[in-house]
Amino acid sequence: MADPEFEAVTKAKNQRDSGNPKGALDTLEAYLLTDPYNAKVRMLVSQIAFSCGMDNYGLIQLDAIIDFDPDNIEARKALVTVLKKNKRNNKETEELFEYLIEHCPDDADVFNSYAIFCKMQLTDFKKAAELYERAIELEPNSSEYHLNYAILLVNDLKDYQKGREELEAVVRLDPYNVRAKDALDRLIKKKFKDGKPKKGLFRR
Repeated sequence: MADPEFEAVTKAKNQRDSGNPKGALDTLEAYLLTDPYNAKVRMLVSQIAFSCGMDNYGLIQLDAIIDFDPDNIEARKALVTVLKKNKRNNKETEELFEYLIEHCPDDADVFNSYAIFCKMQLTDFKKAAELYERAIELEPNSSEYHLNYAILLVNDLKDYQKGREELEAVVRLDPYNVRAKDALDRLIKKKFKDGKPKKGLFRR
């Protein structure tokens, strides 16, 4: 017996991959007329919409999913990824992140992403540091998290000793990370030898 959802999703993905995103959206929208509460299909609609620059339509799909399925974590993650780019969404974005860290306490990427948001959009460096530390606690071998934390420590919190420790962790975990090695060399030279003031060691 044919599976209408499988057929619609397969056809839409083929259309998308062949350069026909509008056709893909038409296919999925036609299916949703018969199954409007299908979160999986609406997620695919949102992904295709965002890839085409149809951000408002993509947001409508994510909002719809959360309306009928408030516990849908993937929809909330997708929504916060879009909203966090614009400061006018800061309040809603922060609320979404708070929901996610409460419901995904073991998801290091959520903590890392929230930390970046706190640093870049809220300029709340203290909270960003706490979030980076939690991400690192969950995934201590992530050189990305250590590097992000090091940038915050050196450029924003001016904690050069801890920044050095984080950069050393990056180099230990990722010996070929030229950016981290160069930053560590500059930090040692400028802050642990001649003491000259330095506003930031990383290019923005």
